[in-house]
Amino acid sequence: MQVLSVKGGCCMELRLPAVFTNSKEAVTRRIGESNWRNRQQGRKWRGMIVACSELPEMNGNKIGSSIFCPSHNYAVLKHQMEAAAKSEDYEEAARIRDTLKHYEKEMPVLRLKRLLKEAVADERFEEAASYRDELIEIAPHSLLKCSSDATTLGIRVQVRSEYIEKISHPSKGLYFFAYKVIITNNSTRPVQLLRRHWTITDSHGKTENIWGFGVVGEQEQPAILPNTSFEYSSGCPLSTQNGRMEGDYELIHIDRAFTRSFKVAIAPFSLSMLGDNDDVNII
Repeated sequence: MQVLSVKGGCCMELRLPAVFTNSKEAVTRRIGESNWRNRQQGRKWRGMIVACSELPEMNGNKIGSSIFCPSHNYAVLKHQMEAAAKSEDYEEAARIRDTLKHYEKEMPVLRLKRLLKEAVADERFEEAASYRDELIEIAPHSLLKCSSDATTLGIRVQVRSEYIEKISHPSKGLYFFAYKVIITNNSTRPVQLLRRHWTITDSHGKTENIWGFGVVGEQEQPAILPNTSFEYSSGCPLSTQNGRMEGDYELIHIDRAFTRSFKVAIAPFSLSMLGDNDDVNII
């Protein structure tokens, strides 16, 4: 674990296993430990991390954890209420409805999101606009999804965040979020990740910028071959219940000398204590 000091706060990055993926074989090598021969091109890539396995999926429990955020429980209860009503178990449906009301009382954002969704479905757009504005006022980043997906020059970056309740302390103003990144090289040339840059904004509009070499604070600069992916997980503490992250990676093509580096975008995504409450399969 490494704590990076920044002006006005800190950003914590967790060292979790990094995985390269490809559909053909599974091999892992670490920097300085060995060379890996690219069986397709017959070349050696010295001093880089390269590995292969099955391509990951950016959904459900395949890249997730077992720690559910409040909105996951809320979404599950909604599905259970619908199932109880469909089976005509109205007593159970009423009990779950009352539990949902308790959730909404404790977390007004859940109620506003529900009302917004219902207003849009019923084409009550004036009311929808009012709910939207109220959401933006009390939780500026709540309408932003907890995942993002962007492609720049053939390099696809997917991110999903999750609130980690077990190590957060709301009474002390500490909310901890984990996020998983999958970088897929859909281009025809091998690349190496040189640097990362994150912009983190809390619900008060306070912004912090984080720069670092490679990924996860250990200056690892992975090489990503064509049609392969690299994934890693990290974390970020926040002093508010929600915020947002975005940024970019600096990469370079490594199949020829004296090439210029280029940047790929990390699209904005939300850091939310409530997560995406419409999605039961939150990681």
